[in-house]
This record gives sequence, structure tokens and C-alpha cells, in this order.
Amino acid sequence: MTRPVYVGAARRSIVAPHGGALAHLEPHQLAAPVLQAVLRDAGLAGHQIDEVICGNALGAGGNPARLLVLAAGLPEKVAGLTIDRQCCSGLDALLLGQALISAGQADVVIAGGVESYSRRPYRAHRNPDGSQTTYDQASFTPWPNRDPNMAKAANDLAHYSGIDRQQQDSWAIDSHAKALASRTHLASEICQIDIGLPQHDAYSRPLSARLCTRAKAIYGSVTHANTAVAADAAAFCVLTAASPATKRAVQLLGGISIGGDPCLPGLAPIAAIEQVLDRYQLNTAKLTHIEIMEAFAVQALASIQGAGLDPDLVNRHGGALARGHPIAASGAILAVRLFHDLRSTGGIGLAAIAAAGGLGTAVLLRTE
Repeated sequence: MTRPVYVGAARRSIVAPHGGALAHLEPHQLAAPVLQAVLRDAGLAGHQIDEVICGNALGAGGNPARLLVLAAGLPEKVAGLTIDRQCCSGLDALLLGQALISAGQADVVIAGGVESYSRRPYRAHRNPDGSQTTYDQASFTPWPNRDPNMAKAANDLAHYSGIDRQQQDSWAIDSHAKALASRTHLASEICQIDIGLPQHDAYSRPLSARLCTRAKAIYGSVTHANTAVAADAAAFCVLTAASPATKRAVQLLGGISIGGDPCLPGLAPIAAIEQVLDRYQLNTAKLTHIEIMEAFAVQALASIQGAGLDPDLVNRHGGALARGHPIAASGAILAVRLFHDLRSTGGIGLAAIAAAGGLGTAVLLRTE
């Protein structure tokens, strides 16, 4: 019999655009204060941690989770596991942690993700003659004609779903407005990384229809105004087998990771949402809180449309358009957001995200 898994604590850093307030920090330096904060919040000591699972997509390889474990002062016995499923990494780290605990292989796991877009290494292929060819985006399929640039894929999703630029711009305007209005609300989930740094997400700003109209197009209807900026951040959750002794214990009910059409990765979360709701015999009417990744405005809009979600429940305190997109940390930030809202009001929460290569992950949390 599998054991239920609970979220004992959840915290994140601010999200800062690349080259901004967090640019001086390597990934493990950025993540260590967040890990230490969730330990304090959960009332746990380092020796009680069985594993740390950390999503990281843009690092230099090796095992960033191991660097994090040591930088945060955890015992050397904690090995640290790094995963890379691009944007899905943060949520998938939680699902791996849940699997370990449910199977009785661990009692306490810290799971989440960190990304420093600012400190990402230069990438190059070594050619047969010894020369190098630099590149920015890794290959996500073995077929170049089915491995689109993400902005192109977003524009194709807009065409497929019948979502125009005005709708995308309107969603972006609302995302920024909600984030600005929610700074006090969001403060409890953000931990201090360094003295002197801002204590709120720096990118949120008043965005108008006029500014959106003037925004430079990236690809078709996808513009700099309705696309999340590349960013730096870290976010982690403490997962436990024991129910926390709090007024509202938050359970990680479960999740689904799924693959789909690499040319339309934005469709994969829709299938993941439908399957996870079906697995736990729920429907969209039962959901009280929804966090959908806004790598592009069209991504959130397509998920709402395709999965039949209530738009009034989605990203009520702003989304990634108003924060930024720290690739492997973005899914974990969605989980942190859900945890704090659910612990405050109770209910059932859904988080969902897409990733390059045609991937989607959806996760359910609920209060008991």
C-alpha cells in the first residue's frame, strides 16, 4: 500500500530577469538559502533529510543538486539528484520525491528546481576537425523539422487554438496587474537570498494595451509583451510521509507527466490535466486554485480553453509573464504558489506546465 505524501513547507526566491538582481549567484548559491528556509519552516534538521531532488536545465552538467546539498550545509550522506526535463523539471522533481516516499524508500525529500539564466555556460558542439560550433537551444527531437523554436511553436499553438494577439496581450496585461496588486500576498512565500536585494519579483510592471501594441514581434502574434522574460530563481518544497501538525495539511495528491507532439508542446499540458483529473476522479468544477505556466500568454489561454478551466481561478496573483521564466524552477514556483494559497483557504489545486519536445506535467494538491 502506498503512503500519502504531504507538503510540509514551500518557499521560493524572488524571480529576477537574467542579468538582474540575482545574476551574481551561481545556481547552488541561489538555491541554498531557499533550501535552508524550507527546512526551518518545516521544523526539520539536516540529518532528517533523505534526498534532495533538484531540477536544473541550463547548468554546466555534473550534479548541481550535490553542490546544493553541500552549500546548504546538509549532511554528506544526502546524495542529491539532478533532473532535466526542461520547464517540467520542477514539478517532475516533486513527483519523483512523492514516488520515493510512497514506495517507502524515503521519509523526507526536498524537491524543486533552480535556474540561473544569467550564469548559464556557453554551449558548443565539437566538430570532427576539432573546431567548435556554438548553439543556444539544445535539440529536443532527432528531427530538425520537428524541433521548432519555442516562439514559433507558441505562434503555431495560437493558430491551432484560434487565439489572437489581442487575447494574448490582454492576458499579459492582467497578469502584471494581478502580480502588482498581490505583492503583500506573495511576500510570505519569498525568502531572502541576500541582504540588500529586493524582496519582490522585480519584473512586474504596469502594462497597457498601448505598450503591448508597440511591443516587438518575436514570431507572428507572439511578442516581447506576451512572452515571459528569461529569468533566475529557485523554489523548493519539503515532502514528508508524516502529516504536518497544522490547521490545514496540504497533500501532494499526485500528477501526470506526458509526451505529445514536439511541434505543439503547448497541447501536452491539456492531456496531462485531463488524465490527472480522471485518475483521481475529479473534474474541473472541483478545483479551487489553478496555476498554469505562462511561458507565453497563449500557453495559459490554450490550457484554459483545451482543458475547460475556469479562467477566474487561474493565476489569480499573476503568473510568469509578470515574474519571468526560470526554466527548471518555474514548475516548482507553481507548486509553491498553490501550497501557500491552499494552506490559507483550503481546497484542491492544480499546477500545469509545458516543455520543449512536446512535454507536459500536471500536479494536484489538496487540503485535508
